Amino acid sequence: MNAYTLLIVSFLVLVYVVETIADYLNVKNVSNDIPAEFEGLFDKEKYAKAQAYLKAGTRFSLHMSTFFLAAQIVFICFGGFNLVNMFVESLGFGTVVSGLLFAGILMFLLELLKIPFSYYSIFHIEERFGFNRMTHKFFLTDTLKSWIIGAVLGGAVFAIIVWFFARFGSYAWLYAFMAVLAFELFITFIYPVTIMPLFNKFTPLEDGELKTSVENYAKRENFKMKGLFKMDNSKRSAKSNAFFTGFGRFRRIVLFDTLIQKHTVDELTSVLAHEMGHFKLGHILKQMIFSFIVTAVMFFLLSVFIKSPWLYEAFKMQSTPVYAGIIFFGFLYTPISMVIGVVSSWFSRKHEYAADKYAVTTYKKPEAMIDALKKLSVDNLSNLHPHPFKVFLEYSHPPTLDRIEAIRKIRI
Repeated sequence: MNAYTLLIVSFLVLVYVVETIADYLNVKNVSNDIPAEFEGLFDKEKYAKAQAYLKAGTRFSLHMSTFFLAAQIVFICFGGFNLVNMFVESLGFGTVVSGLLFAGILMFLLELLKIPFSYYSIFHIEERFGFNRMTHKFFLTDTLKSWIIGAVLGGAVFAIIVWFFARFGSYAWLYAFMAVLAFELFITFIYPVTIMPLFNKFTPLEDGELKTSVENYAKRENFKMKGLFKMDNSKRSAKSNAFFTGFGRFRRIVLFDTLIQKHTVDELTSVLAHEMGHFKLGHILKQMIFSFIVTAVMFFLLSVFIKSPWLYEAFKMQSTPVYAGIIFFGFLYTPISMVIGVVSSWFSRKHEYAADKYAVTTYKKPEAMIDALKKLSVDNLSNLHPHPFKVFLEYSHPPTLDRIEAIRKIRI
């Protein structure tokens, strides 16, 4: 193992160690005492079940991350990337097609390795704790659909990036960034109406108290939207959620059918008021701008390293094709990505507090918001005592108890 390979492997191990420490601290931080806020909602048996769910998920995550870390190190050190590239180059295609074949083979191998882990997660862990409702047929069709969509969209993006870096000089990173940015914006608009329906059925929310309540609230807040929809999540999972898709007047509100079954009208309206708050407070735009800046910086750094011989040497390559350099840069970028993730999560948690405040001050029913958060935590067997380091490293939302405490301090 040369010094450059050791550097890349060290980055992978560093991220693995940091994430493992966070998981270890998180599991050790569990408490047997049911918080006062959840008395009457969590009995001892269900609370113990939530802790068991956390431990089972953490063990599984550790086993999976350990396996993939070992697989990556072996593949790098034994010249796996070079073997794949030698096969691709022997076919005699141009740079873009060769790049698609190179990336496609690697992604296919990765997805194959993921299948047993995905299967175990769904049909053993989620099944054991009462969440799974997915059939084996759905698992197979979802997997195939994901592969096809990933190949088409991911292949298109990768081809664009390879073409620009192969054809242009010092400004290739800027052209690639602008092209990918335009592509992402395009996908953002078509995703809700072309891709999401391939996995779930979306039906307009039927007339009734809930629809009237949400529409009246949206009208008071001058919030334009395309419509309210119900998603048949119950055919895959018992977990609940709600989300927004689209922009401007094309925004859609989507509620899981499992969410509607378990919450009151006031609770659901409070949850959607929180989501509307993200738009009203400019959080979505800020997140997009942050993402664009990060992407631009990433492409610039890619342009700096992609022609460095040592980057290819680190992966035992006998040639230096630009498409391989793009993938290798992803390994080099790993620790930077972790730092960016921490910063992004910090901003996201601040936005969640602000959206909670917006919902409470505009809908003026704080107890409904609190009850919704409690039910979601109980139904999803959430960890009520995550370790601060785990929260710092990964949580995009503040812990439930922290959100409830903040809501109780809001003056209406």
